Amino acid sequence: TFTVEAVLLDLEHPSKIIARTDYPLLIPQEEYEKYGKVPNIVFPTGALVKKDSLYVYYGAADTTCALATCNLKSLLKEMMKTKYEVIRLERFPKNPIMEPDPHHPWESRAVFNAAALYADHKTHIVYRAMSEDDTSVMGYASSTDGYTVSERLPQPIYAPRENFEQKLVPGGNSGCEDPRLTLIGDIIYMCYTAFDGKDPPRVALTSISLRDFLAKEWNWAKPVLISPPGMDDKDAAVFPRKIKGKYAILHRLGESIWLDYAGSLDFDGTKFMKGEIIMNPRTGIRDSKRIGIAGPPIETEKGWLLLYHGVSRKPDHHYHLRAALLDLDDPSRIIVRTKEPIFEPELPYERSGEVANVVFSCGAIVIDGKLFVYYGGADKVIGGATIDLATLLAKLIAESKAK
Repeated sequence: TFTVEAVLLDLEHPSKIIARTDYPLLIPQEEYEKYGKVPNIVFPTGALVKKDSLYVYYGAADTTCALATCNLKSLLKEMMKTKYEVIRLERFPKNPIMEPDPHHPWESRAVFNAAALYADHKTHIVYRAMSEDDTSVMGYASSTDGYTVSERLPQPIYAPRENFEQKLVPGGNSGCEDPRLTLIGDIIYMCYTAFDGKDPPRVALTSISLRDFLAKEWNWAKPVLISPPGMDDKDAAVFPRKIKGKYAILHRLGESIWLDYAGSLDFDGTKFMKGEIIMNPRTGIRDSKRIGIAGPPIETEKGWLLLYHGVSRKPDHHYHLRAALLDLDDPSRIIVRTKEPIFEPELPYERSGEVANVVFSCGAIVIDGKLFVYYGGADKVIGGATIDLATLLAKLIAESKAK
């Protein structure tokens, strides 16, 4: 069904959206709009203003020309009730900050989808790296200012070692993908996607002490699968603290974001995550195809800040980032989700690579009140983007009140 809606753009900066209608102004109702060459279509092709009225000319069912009118002042007044400012992240000035290294076979094809952890006055980046045979491992880099990489190790810090992540099909993707890091006490928990190239990808969990991590002694615990067998489950992360005495875990099963609770993170390979759906794709919004979390949620005074990716149903699939606030005591309660993307592929290194039109984050940190988001561009390189955390939260709360 084609409908007519309206959007208000800033006079001096028309890329800036001031307000938009929350509902269609015109939907196919009349017989000449519902039946014709292409049914259920009202398609606006021109409009003009005369005195206080807006005249909209449109095609009906691709068969007839028609006219609809409304009071312009009333329309603008109604739109301004839901006035909001689009939230946008700002790219690092020297993006991309990491590219494939042809001197290291394990990361010669792509580096992308980075997790991040701030500890010992340093930003630690654990990223997915891919070799020419499409095997994914994890590399390590760090930054003293958050913007530029000051250290990058020549060897991977994590590689496939269990049957469930060893390559079963020559020439296909496999390995350890898309890490998410959560520090609880003095233990770092890492969720990642384990894929053997044949069976559906599943969530694996491992851990390492903060002391060993900072010392670069990569004594990772034996990984264990925590998502159900035979099901495509990925994009998982543990909350940074217990909620009502239990560990909370977010994951993407199917097309939606799920929340589960566990009394312990000592999974034994016989019990798996379940939980319930807390966020679904939204029809009519550009995250209508699939959604999944970016990095672990960040605790703020306004709620759990969750960045998540949305995938549109457009032919290019178009991965972009959005933000949501979850209730601190009951994260299954969504306070607000952004109506528009806060970050989307625009530059050449985000639009062209291994997979076109992708910005995909696995981690974000806060340094001195500023949110630093690390992301993969077109599944090929790593970039970063920032926004003032207080500004982001204020805009999210404003959106929640405008609903």
